[in-house]
Amino acid sequence: MTTSGKDPVLTSFEAVAGQEFDVVIVGSGVSGAVIAKQLGARGCRVLVLEAGSGNDITVADYEESVQRFYGAQGKDNNSAYAKSRNAPMPRDYETRKLQPGQPNADGYLVQMGPLEIDSTYTRVLGGTTRHWEGKALRMLPDDFRMRSLFGQGRDWPLAYGDLDAHYRAAERELGVAGDVEDQQYGGLDFGPGYVLPMRKMPLSYLDRMIARDLDGMEVTLSGETFPLKVRSTPQARNGVPNPAYDEGRGYKPVGAVSTHQEDKGERCQGNTNCVPICPVQAKYDARRTLYAALETGNVQLLAWSVASRLEVDGVTGQVSQLEFKTYDDPDAPGHRVGHVRAKVFVLAANAVENARLMLASDLPGSSNLVGRNLMDHMYLLTWALMPRPAGALRGPICTAGIEDIRTGAYRRHHAAVRYSIHNDGWGWATGSPYSDLEHLVEHENRFGAPLRQGLIDRVSRQFLMDCMIEVLPDESNRVSVDPRWVDQMGNPRPVISFGATPYTLETAAFSRRLSRRIFQRLGAEDHTHYDPLAPGYVSHDGEGYVLRGGNHWAGTHIMGTSARDSVVDSTQRSWDHPNLYLAGAGSMASIGTANTTLTLAALCFRTADAILAGLGTHAPASTTTGARA
Repeated sequence: MTTSGKDPVLTSFEAVAGQEFDVVIVGSGVSGAVIAKQLGARGCRVLVLEAGSGNDITVADYEESVQRFYGAQGKDNNSAYAKSRNAPMPRDYETRKLQPGQPNADGYLVQMGPLEIDSTYTRVLGGTTRHWEGKALRMLPDDFRMRSLFGQGRDWPLAYGDLDAHYRAAERELGVAGDVEDQQYGGLDFGPGYVLPMRKMPLSYLDRMIARDLDGMEVTLSGETFPLKVRSTPQARNGVPNPAYDEGRGYKPVGAVSTHQEDKGERCQGNTNCVPICPVQAKYDARRTLYAALETGNVQLLAWSVASRLEVDGVTGQVSQLEFKTYDDPDAPGHRVGHVRAKVFVLAANAVENARLMLASDLPGSSNLVGRNLMDHMYLLTWALMPRPAGALRGPICTAGIEDIRTGAYRRHHAAVRYSIHNDGWGWATGSPYSDLEHLVEHENRFGAPLRQGLIDRVSRQFLMDCMIEVLPDESNRVSVDPRWVDQMGNPRPVISFGATPYTLETAAFSRRLSRRIFQRLGAEDHTHYDPLAPGYVSHDGEGYVLRGGNHWAGTHIMGTSARDSVVDSTQRSWDHPNLYLAGAGSMASIGTANTTLTLAALCFRTADAILAGLGTHAPASTTTGARA
């Protein structure tokens, strides 16, 4: 980075319309930012299109988002970010329990069911890394061979080892804090002597309380016994740099966004509202990578601009140009239509928006799989009161979890799962502490000092465990478009069809049984209950559960070995359009039990290498930017 003390100037509609670039990238989230940075550093002329505002890169801009979050009545995933009628985004409060044959079109997503999924994403600079929690786990080797090992789902066209160098590049770019020794399970292999850029986040007081009583507990699945252990969770947030990183060269954490903003973005200060925004910018978001891309001088950013259609040469199959719509006011009607040409086009919006744009362009793929195989993690929440104060509401949302059951022979019969220990109380499950206040006043008639003491006693003992459950690719789970549903600019809105199979539901039932055992072992009072009127309510074997979405959209342009049964190859290049790449979690052939961000970032380092090779730039991106241990 330079130290000029000035932020890069955004480009304008007039400077872009009708121009030709080496590469045009749709989306400024982690996928687009990683690719833009790698290509810009190699001298490629790159344009990044962003649907949201570009005025969100300085500390002052960020503070405006923080204050918006503080003042929001509802603290949903996108409450920190300004609404826009011209670039709308999903909000989880827009969900409701669907009735058969009655879609929910009240929000940006049109939900067809049978299960309404409350996952969201953020259409702002930096994408959904603005509101993500920051977990940065690698997928397991078994996750890449689901069909071969377990007879379920699909195999990837590459193996875990093929991504090792790219995982290392992603861990450096995101500044992952973690301990490799805590990740010795499930066949994970980091290579001899490898350490992560920063030391692990310290276990919370709650983590240590649970570990003392839980470590060593055994669980049997399909005849295989798993001893449980509370392990630290690797995450992309600034902590204590590891001096052993990079063969002893160490790691220097990146500040907020640019070098003249280092008054923010240093070490994590233990706030528990990582979702939807870290108030001190300790958590990684893709603006850091995007800013570095812009500072190469070869990357331009056009904000307030929504990609609306890809135009394809009918003879060659090449994408000839991209149509986009630029607006001047986030809410007012009216926009200008522009076109831009490039040697290579990259769709890096997210799994839903990439599929929406392809389908809006009448490009379902020769396999007819664009938009299909939609995946997400299903979350089952369980919660209890610990027997004594446990330090709730201190520290990042999650600092540890139970990883030992992430794979095993049981995956022939039901889905894999991992468990996170929450430091933020019951907020996700019940709306705590507001729900606790209501309970104490309405049901216990407390006021004044007894009310204050009741809140302290209740909230400080809260323990929430989330059960993150694998979902397999299924062609009936999909994103589609329909001319009945368009946004203010006339662009089709995403239509979501999604359901949970018995493969997933059986793991929900197992996880609920296990949570009862864990709470009993801890001496905790189980308060878990599931409202039959809640969105995501399902029944399985006579018991009801509420399944939440994980914001980990994936699979809609799934990768494979041929155009017959996939959309992209192992570099995320379209089988049908040689100069088009569809980047991000939409390419993933499975999601296993790791949050998708680290893996999709690794895939995008691999994609950058492929684009550079195709453009005749010989230095691979991932081997020149932090891939070395």
